[in-house]
Amino acid sequence: NTPNVDGSRATVGNIPDLRPGGSDTFQSYDLPWANTSNTPFRLFKRWTHEGGISTPLVVNWPDGIKSPETIHSPAHLIDIMPTCLQAAGATYPTENNGHVIKPLEGESLVPSFQNPDWKREAPIHWEHEGNRAMRDGDWKLVSEYPGEWELYNISDDRTELNNRADGEKDRLTKMSREYDAWGERIGIVNWTDRWDRIGRGPIGKRNHRVG
Repeated sequence: NTPNVDGSRATVGNIPDLRPGGSDTFQSYDLPWANTSNTPFRLFKRWTHEGGISTPLVVNWPDGIKSPETIHSPAHLIDIMPTCLQAAGATYPTENNGHVIKPLEGESLVPSFQNPDWKREAPIHWEHEGNRAMRDGDWKLVSEYPGEWELYNISDDRTELNNRADGEKDRLTKMSREYDAWGERIGIVNWTDRWDRIGRGPIGKRNHRVG
């Protein structure tokens, strides 16, 4: 229902007979092209497989980066704030007007600007509409809601084709427990309860529009 400049309503949805580009249409390229755009990674936005979460970060800081490098270690959006604080020499507050401020979750990326072999110390967690993932070193735990956990060694299987869950049961159990503890601590949504409340199941890959 987004209004156009003249106040009329834009047509929302994928309509093959309409050419994209007009102000009266909302066009998206739908599932096959979404997968193709992320080749060779699996899936796309909304999912936590590599195609849904992998994005390059480009940093420009002439005073802090003396020798530009390409670094392949994973990081997360939550690392941006600690990075900015360290770069600015600022201190993150613990309270504001009597209200306790939750501590930062991320890690500063400033050390990586001088060391191309930098590795993030803590695991990274994701959750989006029930889709879950955890990255700890080279290992990644990932699940499409409401499916079972999959386990991949990203260092030699970045495209997530060789599920190691059956052969690495102890690792899977350990990582899944750590993920559950993280989810409990930050209060992630119980999507099973949510879908029950709204009276329908989750959106699947076959009927999800990518706009």
